Amino acid sequence: MDSGRTAPLAMKVAREVMRTNPRIGAVDALVLGTEVLDAARAHDLAPPFLAATLLQESAFDPYAVSSAGAVGIAQFTAPTALEYGVDPWKPSSAIDGAARVLSAYVDRYRARDDEDPYALALAAYDAGPAAVAEYGGVPPYAETREYIVDVRDRWSRIVGR
Repeated sequence: MDSGRTAPLAMKVAREVMRTNPRIGAVDALVLGTEVLDAARAHDLAPPFLAATLLQESAFDPYAVSSAGAVGIAQFTAPTALEYGVDPWKPSSAIDGAARVLSAYVDRYRARDDEDPYALALAAYDAGPAAVAEYGGVPPYAETREYIVDVRDRWSRIVGR
């Protein structure tokens, strides 16, 4: 699957999905890429940002389970999935739910002039909005700071290709 600089964004996302998770074939990766674009656009979110976040969360593995009990492509915990009405095991529901959550975080933090709203949104997605509020920005947790760097790296790979 060619996904050079001129390739449609869905193909660029699909290529990154297959590169990150070789168990996903081209057709399924393209379906996932298209769902990411649709969900991101529906919630006024940059599609490569959403794709990069989901790549970091689970490599688009719908059966992923973290040590903290987060599940599915978007790594929702049971309380968060319930709050947002998401079926975390269903890829389309998890993708749309992640777009809604991330979009709400970006909107919440966009008004702040002192920090990047995307970094704050990622911090909230990873460590929780309470941690962002407690520290007045990105928490000093090494894991969260590395998470932000990793998502940004994935984001740049999608946009740059």
